[in-house]
Amino acid sequence: MAQNRSAKQLAKLINYILERRPDEFGLVLDQNGYVKIKELLKAIHEEDGWKHIRRSHLDEIMITLSDPPFELSENLIRARHRQRLPEHVLVKDLPKLLYTCIRQKAYPYVADKGLSPLGAPFVILSSTREMAERIGKRIDQAPILLTVNVQQSLANGVAFLQAGEALYLTDFIPANCFTGPPLPKDKPPVKKPATADIPAQQRPAGSFFVNMDDWNPPPNSAAKMSLKTKLDPKKIKKHKRKRQRPPWRR
Repeated sequence: MAQNRSAKQLAKLINYILERRPDEFGLVLDQNGYVKIKELLKAIHEEDGWKHIRRSHLDEIMITLSDPPFELSENLIRARHRQRLPEHVLVKDLPKLLYTCIRQKAYPYVADKGLSPLGAPFVILSSTREMAERIGKRIDQAPILLTVNVQQSLANGVAFLQAGEALYLTDFIPANCFTGPPLPKDKPPVKKPATADIPAQQRPAGSFFVNMDDWNPPPNSAAKMSLKTKLDPKKIKKHKRKRQRPPWRR
């Protein structure tokens, strides 16, 4: 960063996210308070004026500030002080509907088999469409929004953890407990136009073919000699162009 003040501002933002309200930014920390650095950067990029932030800026904070508010461990980051983090608690008083997003390519499989976590311990759901779409766009430019029926999910034995004010976690949601847009229709295979097999002896109308086996011109005839010359490239003579006398010598 060009100025030390910018490093302090970024450190303050990261401290607020990791120490107090990760759920406000669509992040879920693990049991040790860590989150993947790439996930944190995606959330920061969604804030006005912070799209330029990279891993190098985090390293700069660790070097330039005497008391950085976070600590790094390979590809993970967490706050130094985590007493005010929201706990993940089992809840029964839930909204009627929850929302989550998935990749477009995964939709046919999820619609058939149910919703399971992918690359994370839990399926992350939100009480608002906006937050669900914000999280979904981190994995797909045009994610599929699913609406989860909470009461039907509870009746099927699904348990929900609350992770902050707007985020909820679960490990599986059956296919009959959520709805989404219509599935894309499979395109029928393109059939090539059928072509009838043309017999070898069948010839196009209006064409005439000479059967060389039946053609027997007189020996040493001009036609036969001409044909041999055409068929045998070795016998093709190179005809020299006759030099014409210039008009002034005539």
